[in-house]
Amino acid sequence: MEKIESHGCFGGRQQVWSHTATTLGCTMRFGVYLPPQAESADCPVLYWLSGLTCSEQNFITKAGAQRYAAEHGVILVAPDTSPRGESVPDAEGYDLGIGAGFYLNATRPKWAQHYRMYDYVVDELPALVDAHFPTTSARAISGHSMGGHGALVIALKNPGRYRSVSAFSPIAAPSQSPWGEKAFSAYLGEDREAWQAWDATALVPGAQERLPLLIDQGGDDEFLANQLKPELLRAACEAAGHPLQLRLRPGYDHSYYFISSFIGEHLAHHAKALCG
Repeated sequence: MEKIESHGCFGGRQQVWSHTATTLGCTMRFGVYLPPQAESADCPVLYWLSGLTCSEQNFITKAGAQRYAAEHGVILVAPDTSPRGESVPDAEGYDLGIGAGFYLNATRPKWAQHYRMYDYVVDELPALVDAHFPTTSARAISGHSMGGHGALVIALKNPGRYRSVSAFSPIAAPSQSPWGEKAFSAYLGEDREAWQAWDATALVPGAQERLPLLIDQGGDDEFLANQLKPELLRAACEAAGHPLQLRLRPGYDHSYYFISSFIGEHLAHHAKALCG
């Protein structure tokens, strides 16, 4: 563990740490916001997963979440979106390789050694956070776009681990979107049946826990119809009786202007579940 940054922020500290990630076989960075309450007590944790092309920096510098985390006494943890380094394989384009880990465990030989973001987010990173910071056992998870996909899939695959889940503009049915089809083909191979384990829409019917899903989606999002397809997730939830609150926000796009406009509502949603 090496501290890269530390800044005073709303009475707490916004930090960035690096460490050797054994799951990914490389050095990783993650952001941690410690609210003022963490100086004297253990606090619950909200994990935030960012989208394509992002690192840990996008959320901690653009979302404005620290103000609300300080109000509610919630630690924010924002990992990078993929493994990085000279030994890590990459690909041309922004939607595969570095910056596009898709929060799954790759199985194809080129990618399998390093691209295990699911194991990293679910197991290695929380163990590290719990060992080094004043955390309780209460966790929540959220994310944006590719990270929204990751948050939904991770919550659905791990009943009882998270007290709440939310997403902004998630890739809701990646098996049926160009981004997801490209990534899944590369990381998992051409067997579309294997893709279903990493698709929130496909996971909902068999979910062992009916954890409510909260999703905000910009009505003017340029990726809404072709890539995100929240209507497919809504249909799956309706058929399975899975609780879903899908809010379409007219006039908002895919950017952090959208996220920062409603991040306070998401923090309040998670704080209610985390803090009682």
